Amino acid sequence: MTSEEAPTYTVRTGWQAVWTLPNLISVLRIACIPWFVWLLFAAEDRTSAALLLGTLGATDWVDGWIARRFDQVSEIGKVLDPTADRLLLVVAAPAMIIDGSVPIWFGVVALAREVLVGLAALLLAGLGARRIDVTWWGKTGTFALLFAFPCFLAGESTIPGRPGFAVAAWVFAIPGLLIALWAALGYVPAGLRALREGREGAPG
Repeated sequence: MTSEEAPTYTVRTGWQAVWTLPNLISVLRIACIPWFVWLLFAAEDRTSAALLLGTLGATDWVDGWIARRFDQVSEIGKVLDPTADRLLLVVAAPAMIIDGSVPIWFGVVALAREVLVGLAALLLAGLGARRIDVTWWGKTGTFALLFAFPCFLAGESTIPGRPGFAVAAWVFAIPGLLIALWAALGYVPAGLRALREGREGAPG
């Protein structure tokens, strides 16, 4: 895509960056995480838990599309959206490992990836690095994982067509995990560059 063809939008800052529909969607996604846990363990309703988790994963694409389509991209949204994604996976992975609805090795690797990337981001921020935007590969891997987990859960539920969901889980899981791991490696040089640039731009 050439520079003339690339979409252009204004990145909102200040208060106008807070009150946007994409940010509201991200906040609602985070607020629904306890509901997912309640459905899975208290209500013991894997079907409803899978449908909710799948909906929360699908809205990951919706809020991004709305932000770009209606010129509501914001600095807060660039942080809030991936935070919602990470919280979903960090909660869903161990919850489903305990529930027994996801292969342990897959849940552990996916969880470890999210925790390590999250801790690295916090460490870099503490050291003064500039913020790193989520890459296309990172977003793609996360999006696939956000569909793999609810499909695994649906495959172990009473939902109609559950064998199909069990197959779909692996269709999303393997490519998604490989892409997510590849993206994590790509954040290493990006993080070092962000740290160097952040320190160079810091006041003396």
